[in-house]
Amino acid sequence: MSLEGIQQKMVEQDFAAALEDLEPLLRENPQPDALYMAAVCRRYQGDIPGALTLIQQLKILAPAHGRAYQEQGHALRTLGNTNEALAAYRQAGQINPSLVASFRGQLEILASGSDAQAALAVKQHLDYLQNLPKPLLAVMDLIAEGKLLKAENLCRAFLKKIPHQPEAMRLLANIGVSLGVMDEAEFLLESVVMIAPEFVRARIDYIQALRKRQKYEMALGQAKYLLETNPNNPQYRSLFAIEQMQTGDFDEALINFDRVLTQIPGDPITLTSKGHALKTMGKGAAAIDAYHAALVTRPDHGEAYYSLANLKTYRFDEKEIGQMQQQESNLNLSVMDRTYLYFALAKAAEDTELFDQAFTYYEMGNNLKKGQSRYDADKMSADLAEQRRVCTAALFSSRRGCDAPDPIFIVGLPRAGSTLLEQILSSHSEVDGTMELPNILSLSHRLRRGSETYPDGLARLDAKALRAFGEDFIRDTRVHRQKAPYFIDKMPNNFRHIGLIKLILPNAKIIDARRHPMACCFSGYKQLFAEGQEFTYSLGDIGQYYRDYVRLMDHWDEVLPGEILTVQHEQVVDDLEGQVRRILDFCGLPFESSCVEYHKTERIVRTPSSEQVRQPIFSTSLEQWRHFSTHLKPLTDALGEAVLERYPLEGKV
Repeated sequence: MSLEGIQQKMVEQDFAAALEDLEPLLRENPQPDALYMAAVCRRYQGDIPGALTLIQQLKILAPAHGRAYQEQGHALRTLGNTNEALAAYRQAGQINPSLVASFRGQLEILASGSDAQAALAVKQHLDYLQNLPKPLLAVMDLIAEGKLLKAENLCRAFLKKIPHQPEAMRLLANIGVSLGVMDEAEFLLESVVMIAPEFVRARIDYIQALRKRQKYEMALGQAKYLLETNPNNPQYRSLFAIEQMQTGDFDEALINFDRVLTQIPGDPITLTSKGHALKTMGKGAAAIDAYHAALVTRPDHGEAYYSLANLKTYRFDEKEIGQMQQQESNLNLSVMDRTYLYFALAKAAEDTELFDQAFTYYEMGNNLKKGQSRYDADKMSADLAEQRRVCTAALFSSRRGCDAPDPIFIVGLPRAGSTLLEQILSSHSEVDGTMELPNILSLSHRLRRGSETYPDGLARLDAKALRAFGEDFIRDTRVHRQKAPYFIDKMPNNFRHIGLIKLILPNAKIIDARRHPMACCFSGYKQLFAEGQEFTYSLGDIGQYYRDYVRLMDHWDEVLPGEILTVQHEQVVDDLEGQVRRILDFCGLPFESSCVEYHKTERIVRTPSSEQVRQPIFSTSLEQWRHFSTHLKPLTDALGEAVLERYPLEGKV
C-alpha cells in the first residue's frame, strides 16, 4: 500500500486500517512520513503513549520535521501537559512557520494565561497565515521541508498570475538565498520594500540578505530606517545594533544592546549578541560574563553554552557541565539548542580528556546538523571534476581580465590555518585584512544560473567580459578596505573557483593554506560553523571533500604553474619567521617584523580562531586528533592512503 493510499484512509478516519497498512513499512525501514502518519493514527485512536513513542523515533530520524513537534504538541495537550505542549508547538512553528495548527494551538493555550505579549505575537502570525493565499502557504511549507525547486516553481507560477505580489516576491527571494542566488534575492527584496515600504517582514529579510552579501552600510541604513519608524521597538533596536557590529561600530552596538536590555532585562538573545560583540573586540572576560548572564535567564539557551566553548580558551567547571547534562535530558530543547549543547558538551569532555565521550557528543551534534542538510558529497565531487575538465592551461593562455594586483586570496579548507595566515599578512603595513568575502562565490552562482553556464561558460567569456568581472570585484570589495595597496580575501571555499579568479584577476596572489589531512578534517568536524560548510557534518563527507580538494589543487598547480603558494601549517608553527619571509616574498612585499609579531596586531577577527590568533604561535593542537583515532576509520577510508601518505608535501617548502 502506498503512503497516498494510507493517507486517504486517514482522511476517511479509518485509522485502524491505516495503521495496519503502515505496520510492514515501520518494521522494514521506518521513514519519517510513515512514522508521522502512524503517530497521528495512534493519537486519534486514543493511544497517546504510543503516539509519543513514535514521535520520539521520528525526531531522532528527522530532527527538523516540524510536523513531528506539532503532533507532539497535540498529544501532550490531550494529556493536559499544556506547558510542554506549548513548547512543542513553538518548536514546530520555529522549524516550519507555515503550520497553522501549531500557532492556533499556541494561541489557545496562551489565551488562558497571563503572557499577553506572547499571545499577541502568535495571533499576529496566525492572522498573517490565514490571510495568505493558499499557494503561498504551500510555498512556505515546501521551503521549510527543503523542497526548494518545487517551492520555486510554485512561487513563479503564482507570480505569473499575480505579478509583483509582495509576499510571493519575498518568498521567492528566500528561496534564492537558500540556493545561493544572492543577487536575484537582493533585487527582489529591494523591489518589495519599494513597492510596500511598510512590509516589515520583507525589510528584515532585505537587511539579512544585504548582510549576507556583506553590504553592511546598506544593511545599516535599512535597519536605521526601521528603527526610526518605531524607536521603542526592541527588536528593531537589536537588529540595528547587529548591523552596527557588521560595520565595525562595536561601541555604539554595545550601547544599543544595553538599551534593549533595559527594556527586556536578561533577554538571552540580546545578551548572547552582546557577548559576540565583546568577543570580536577581544574583550574575552566581558564576553564570558554576557554569556553567563544569558544562561541565568534561560538555562536551556544552547547558543550561550556553545559560545563559551567556541572561545577555545574557556574551560567549563563541574557545575556548568552538570547543568549542561541536565539540559541534555530536556525533551523540549529545540533542534538548534540541542545541537549547540552537544558541541559544548563535547568540548567540555575533550578538555577533561574524556575522549570517547567527547567523540560521542561531536557525533550526535553533527548528526543533527546532517539531518537538516541537503549536502551531496558525490555531487560536489562531480562539480570539482568539472573544474578540472574545463579549466585547462589553454584556457588561461588565451585571454586575461583586469590587471589589478590588489587581491591576495587565502584558500583551502576551514581550520587549516587560514586565519593565522591572514593575521600575519594583515600585520603588514601594505595589506588590509578584510574577512571571508562572498563575491567570488556569488559570481559563480550568477554564472551557473545564467545563459553561459558554469564552469563550461568560462571558455565563452571574452576578454571584455572577464575584465568587467574583475573590475566589479575590485570596486565591490573596496568597502571592506582601508588605504593599503593590497587586501586579503580569505574565503576558504574559493579554491573551487581559482580558475575563475585567475581569468578575471590574473595578477591576484593565491595562497593555499594546507594542514595535515587528519588534523584539518577532524578539526572541521569538531567545529560548528554558522553556515556554508555542510561537508563537515560527516567524517566520510569531509574526508571525500579533502581528497577532492587535493586533486583540484594539483590540477591548478599543473595548469597555473608558480601561481599558487602552498603554506603548510605545521611548517609555520616550526619556523614562523622563515615561512613569513617566504609568504611576503611570494606577495612581492618587503619583510616587516610586525608580521612575525602578528599576535600584537589589534584588528577585528570574526572567525572561530579569533582568540587563538591573538596569542603567540603554539603547537598544542597539531596532534589532538590522535586522541580520537579509534573513532576515525570513516575519515581515513574516505581520505585514502594516497592523500595520507603524501603529507607533508615535498617540494612545497
